[in-house]
Amino acid sequence: MDIDNLVLMANRIGEFFAAMPDRDEAGREIAQHLRKFWEPRMRRALLAHLDAGGAGLLPIVGAALLEHRAALAPAGAP
Repeated sequence: MDIDNLVLMANRIGEFFAAMPDRDEAGREIAQHLRKFWEPRMRRALLAHLDAGGAGLLPIVGAALLEHRAALAPAGAP
C-alpha cells in the first residue's frame, strides 16, 4: 500500500465533507465512506499511519479516524 496515496485520497474525502456545517456529521460521513468503499487493508494501513503520527492527514480526517476507529478497524485487527 502506498501510504502517500491513501493519505491523499482520505484528505480528498475529508475536503468534500468538511463543507458540512456539522463537524460531527462530517466525521461520521468520512468514516462511513471509508467503511463502505475502502477495502480492509487500506483502512488498516491508514489507521497504522495515524498511530505513527498521521503525517499529512487533514485534522478533520484524523479526528474522524480516531472517533470512529472501532467501526473502521477490520475484524480481527488490533
